[in-house]
Amino acid sequence: MAGALVTPITLPISAVLSGMSAALDITEGHPRGHAARTCLIAMRIADALRLSPEESSDLFYAALLKDAGCSANAERVYQMFGGPDEHETKRAVWLRDWRKLDQKVRYALEWVEPEGDFLARVRQFLRLAAIGPKAERELFEIRCARSAAIARALGMSEATAQAVHLMDEHWDGGGHPQGIGGEQIPIAARIIGLAQVVEIFWGVAGPDRALEMAAQRRGRWFDPELVDCLQAISSPALWASLEASDLNATVAAAEPAERAIDATDARLDQIATAFAWVIDAKSSFTFEHSDRVSAIAISMARHLGLTATEQTRLRRAALLHDIGKLAVPNAILDKPGQLTPAEWAIVKQHPEHTLNVLRRVPIFEELAEDAANHHERLDGRGYFRGLSGGQLSPTARVLAVADVADALMSARPYRAAVPVEDVLEIVRKGRATEYCPDCVDSLETAISTAAA
Repeated sequence: MAGALVTPITLPISAVLSGMSAALDITEGHPRGHAARTCLIAMRIADALRLSPEESSDLFYAALLKDAGCSANAERVYQMFGGPDEHETKRAVWLRDWRKLDQKVRYALEWVEPEGDFLARVRQFLRLAAIGPKAERELFEIRCARSAAIARALGMSEATAQAVHLMDEHWDGGGHPQGIGGEQIPIAARIIGLAQVVEIFWGVAGPDRALEMAAQRRGRWFDPELVDCLQAISSPALWASLEASDLNATVAAAEPAERAIDATDARLDQIATAFAWVIDAKSSFTFEHSDRVSAIAISMARHLGLTATEQTRLRRAALLHDIGKLAVPNAILDKPGQLTPAEWAIVKQHPEHTLNVLRRVPIFEELAEDAANHHERLDGRGYFRGLSGGQLSPTARVLAVADVADALMSARPYRAAVPVEDVLEIVRKGRATEYCPDCVDSLETAISTAAA
């Protein structure tokens, strides 16, 4: 087992959240760093407005967590629009002024079953039209409510939770989820609402187009004062900061120092648990999978005699092991039939996404290998790298068994849940070839103890 897990007291929680926000960018279809860059724009506006340290801190954390609920509506987006990848569908909506009917219709025509035949597209379009404006509001309600719940679960202020809940409201009352307007919308929510769309247009077409878009939506989507403030602070230095090579460090420097929150062990546990919720919310078929894998793994660990420190490491790796699945489209995750070779290749990439996300997160980078190796096998026939034997840590070996056990015991779109005895028999057949013998034995003991 790897060495002890040590949490530097001086590490701010913002460094962890900034890195983890990359996973949220994937889920919403944005390029990596979207939330971090949105945070930088928001904090520049906050500085210009001379917000208090408390207000700035609330805004700072809200900007990093703004998309925490984005996985919760992924399944619904897929159900409404169809298509091979809901990430592209979700990203595209921000590039249009969806408040305008012609833009809304063009968006629907472009993204409803984009690869389907004519009849399939017509049927899906009519289903979407039948739901009407209610569908639009529903998607925002799901995402915004979940984001606020996660902010609260992380122990953030109520102002931060309200900011992420209301960030898609518009100045003239035409936004969602509540349809409020003007100064009824908290200042932090108004700033994020502007900053996130500015970042998207900046990334697609540069600063001039981003400022033009803000001016066009001034007084409708956005608080006029904030748009004027953005125009006033626009400078080469502002836009260059969004391209910083070390974005996490740039974001950390923007945090109000007097309000910084330390990344204690308890906070890190909260973050791992919250992101497990994000992961498992993506599909109803994987709901609470990460929590169950964690519970199984820790029960196995106790029977294996792992130390408390080792169990902490294992629990966090288990909660975060499937974070790469946020990159897998729901068209694949929820497919009722057999996957095509191309679809299966996408599924097999998810541990690599897990590795790439966690490697960039302070503290969690030491969990990256263990979390990403949960589909590797002792005989080298696993994925995504085909590691074997001594290349797999004890933590990865435990995770491999806990993950496959819960996956088999849970219903999937293509099969019913497998009975526990059959699950144990399947795992036994892989003993010493696919799975570590001690881990197989500890699974049997853990399950029999739980059933007693």
